[in-house]
Amino acid sequence: MFLFMKKAINIFLFLTFILILALFLKKEGYLAIRQDNEKEKAGVTQDKPQIEEKLDRKEKIEITANSTYGELMASASTSRSVANEIYQAAKPVYDLVKIRQGRFLELVYDKDDDELKELVYKIDSEDELHVAKALPVDSTSTEKSLTNWQAKVVPIAYEVKIKTAQGEIKSSMYQAALDNSIDIRAIIDLADAFQWTIDFAMDPRVGDTFKFVYEERFLDGQYIMPGRILAGKYVNDGTTYEVFYFEESADNKGYFDNQGNSVQKMFLKAPVSFKYISSGYTSGPRYISAFKAYTSSHMAIDYAAAQGTPVRAVGNGKVTYSQYKSGYGNTLTIRHNETYTTNYCHLSKFAVKRGQSVSQGQVIGYVGSTGYSTGPHLHYEMVKNGAKVNPLKEVMPPGKPIKEENKIRFNEEIKKYREMIN
Repeated sequence: MFLFMKKAINIFLFLTFILILALFLKKEGYLAIRQDNEKEKAGVTQDKPQIEEKLDRKEKIEITANSTYGELMASASTSRSVANEIYQAAKPVYDLVKIRQGRFLELVYDKDDDELKELVYKIDSEDELHVAKALPVDSTSTEKSLTNWQAKVVPIAYEVKIKTAQGEIKSSMYQAALDNSIDIRAIIDLADAFQWTIDFAMDPRVGDTFKFVYEERFLDGQYIMPGRILAGKYVNDGTTYEVFYFEESADNKGYFDNQGNSVQKMFLKAPVSFKYISSGYTSGPRYISAFKAYTSSHMAIDYAAAQGTPVRAVGNGKVTYSQYKSGYGNTLTIRHNETYTTNYCHLSKFAVKRGQSVSQGQVIGYVGSTGYSTGPHLHYEMVKNGAKVNPLKEVMPPGKPIKEENKIRFNEEIKKYREMIN
């Protein structure tokens, strides 16, 4: 009897131990699951094997000197028929014969079958060409084979950041940009925004200051180039000039002063780029040592510039004279209206002909040293009602101002930029 009771107790203890062990393991498992759930809710997950996503393959082909579209596509092992299909699809929007040296043809291959599916070409700083395979007309088809190519020109999707830059003129605008680590392309754009107001070859003084707000453009995280000048301030010899970019409508957009008046006038301040040094306007005789002689009054502006520098029309008009003229060398005259004409002398060659209509900023010729000249420069004259006048002192009316009903929108848009440059 005693042995039987002892055996029963042992069995009972054993079963109790198994039951406690089972309850313990169950509780631990529950806690583990609960802890995992809590981690997931808190954003903490256990490491899981990562499956690498397969991406389309891209290949960049550099456009080298004298290379053609056909040759470049052949070098990428693209069949002649496919290359021709792409060319024909692109032609209505962009002719691939015009591709330029130094740029790239980017080819995109499908991640699944490595078949060419798209060609991308950057046409300029603003737009790029995309030629891609189009799906079959039957949209219910699940077939991977594609039937044709479609082309379109789209704006380049830059990431844009807003930046402010400033500087002081100690020798030149160009040097001020270098001293302040400013992209020289942004300084050129700034000068263009002020090109109706300031002649950067003649007007700047030591001590002048500038500050401006502009776009910086990035692709894939890398800085590419400056974008539009949004606002600018230039203090010239104590006088402050401000410009703001604004789009009132499709036919009235550009740069305006802080009152909403357009700064874009009938004439540009200068017929050459701001960075060239010039001799001043004079109205009396002057001695030229190279010829050991005096000249008559020099009622013009001389822009010293390298041979071949482009010369631009300061305003819209018609070419009335385009040939060699004694003393002045190759001379071009533009009649702008009943009041004004402008003369461009000592040109190395012409870019337009007599009788041709030209627009403001259009290249009309190139700097030279023909005629009575000591070296390459542009002799620029402005004639008003038949008499020569100083172009730097002639006051021109502004372009179309912002309409009164749009002034509130204008002021709201430029408010933050005014604060940034002031």
